[in-house]
Amino acid sequence: MANFDVVVFGATSFVGQILTRYLWDRHGLNGEIRWAVAGRSAAKLAELKAGLGDAARELPVILAEAHDEASLQALCTQTRVVVSTVGPYALYGSELVKVCAESGTDYCDLTGEPQWIARMLAQHEAAAQRSGARIVHCCGFDSLPSDLGTYFLQGQSQDRFQASCSRVKLRVKAMRGTFSGGTVASMMEMLREVGKDRSILKVLQNPYAFCAQQLKLRQPNPAPVSFDDDAKSWQVPFIMAAINTKVVHRSNALQGYRYGENFCYDETQLTGNGVKGRLGAIAFASGLGGFMAAAALAPTRSLLERFVVPKPGEGPSPKAQREGYYDIRFFGKTDAGQTLVAKVTGDRDPGYGSTGKMLGEAATCLAMDISKTDRAGGFWTPATVMGDALIARLQQHAGLTFSVVSAS
Repeated sequence: MANFDVVVFGATSFVGQILTRYLWDRHGLNGEIRWAVAGRSAAKLAELKAGLGDAARELPVILAEAHDEASLQALCTQTRVVVSTVGPYALYGSELVKVCAESGTDYCDLTGEPQWIARMLAQHEAAAQRSGARIVHCCGFDSLPSDLGTYFLQGQSQDRFQASCSRVKLRVKAMRGTFSGGTVASMMEMLREVGKDRSILKVLQNPYAFCAQQLKLRQPNPAPVSFDDDAKSWQVPFIMAAINTKVVHRSNALQGYRYGENFCYDETQLTGNGVKGRLGAIAFASGLGGFMAAAALAPTRSLLERFVVPKPGEGPSPKAQREGYYDIRFFGKTDAGQTLVAKVTGDRDPGYGSTGKMLGEAATCLAMDISKTDRAGGFWTPATVMGDALIARLQQHAGLTFSVVSAS
């Protein structure tokens, strides 16, 4: 029997500290789960524990290094679930996924790096299926609200209309939050990889990149600036759509196309109606386009990293995390024309305050609620491996809500 239910690997990273604080406040030493923190620096882990208070002196510590397979194997023998916050995952996450997949240890993370996930799927899915390891990427803001929100909407549609919504539009109605250095570093690493290997662009542009079957149905591609009649607002493409859409389509495939083989899905961010909303959309699209163009080129990317964007380890203050929030709407329509609107909300900044809580509940849910007989080994999405059990935990403990706005 494993010593622990959950081990936080990378506990001293920016999100790792938020996650550790959340688990400590939720469980302490003698709560629902037996857990430990892990990383490569004993001194930093000791400092982390000291920040939690005197009682945390007894919180177990495991030393392990991201590129040392022997230390990762030793870690995995001690726990049922490893939750990793060590990014960019393309640089620091591959060995741990390999070890978990081969050893049968369940795993979850908060990556939003499509090119890396596609590699992990290709390299380790068969091993995970053999060993019984459940590998679950994208358990933070990308892509839990998108994946579970669509799953929730489709369940409500089946209950009300006895049919799935073949068309779903995610619209970010409101959001307050900032980027951390870790998020920026992951994005910059992805762009560096594209510069070295242009074939990665095919993965980034393919909504079915995580699916074994490549459906021929063309997916919506929102214009840089457009007006949404259902939301009655101007809109721009949502920056997280590149990862979220792939996760949602994989969930559909893993459920035997429960949403339909003609399922269409896209994501945008709303900027408001009228002239103000239109001008806001134009300004947002222009600013984002300029930033991405600069980040795509090595010389200007280097300048951005040196002088503009936050460094790894930097991120929003605790006050900014508490003051953040998000309100996401899902507009669904069945083939028969029935419509359903649902929403998902969160009570902290999406990328950090809320992500820490979501990741903590995902790890706990995987360890405590989903037995190996409930779900076999393989690469799952949050919705397909945890589904209703995780939605319940998120609403009870993590400040998220899932609700129906209207149905007709």
